[in-house]
Amino acid sequence: MSEIFSRAAHWAAQQCGRATVFMLAVALIIVWAATGPLFDYSDTWQLIINTSTTIITFLMVFLIQNTQNRDTTAIQLKLDELIRANQKARNLMLCLEDLSEEDLEKVKQSFAVLAPSQGVVERVQEAAEKLEEGGENLERAASRTETTKPQSKSELEGA
Repeated sequence: MSEIFSRAAHWAAQQCGRATVFMLAVALIIVWAATGPLFDYSDTWQLIINTSTTIITFLMVFLIQNTQNRDTTAIQLKLDELIRANQKARNLMLCLEDLSEEDLEKVKQSFAVLAPSQGVVERVQEAAEKLEEGGENLERAASRTETTKPQSKSELEGA
């Protein structure tokens, strides 16, 4: 049963993500809106779209959740393989998805300690800007010396 649902969900998710399905949905809404005057915008006319969209939304929640679960599992397995294959990686990271929210927060904080502080980042950016300004000053100075340096031996002797 689970395999059948998984295949059906995968197929439906693939189909619902296509432009033609979106255009079909837009066309159905346009047809529904155009029939409003024929039905005098009655309660039944409104009930048709309300019921249809509610049912579709309800079913799509399950399809989206199934697709999300499958994609998350696949990504997790790929990341696990990368961690396992890297000799320097900590294998403790392989099961992070099984930790509680509190434990995940602790791991996150331990990584925050490793990251540079905001002050360090700002100082590095300031230093980079000063280096860039210094480079521009050197270029200007070099261009001035190019225009003022003697071009030939006779210019040197004449000075």
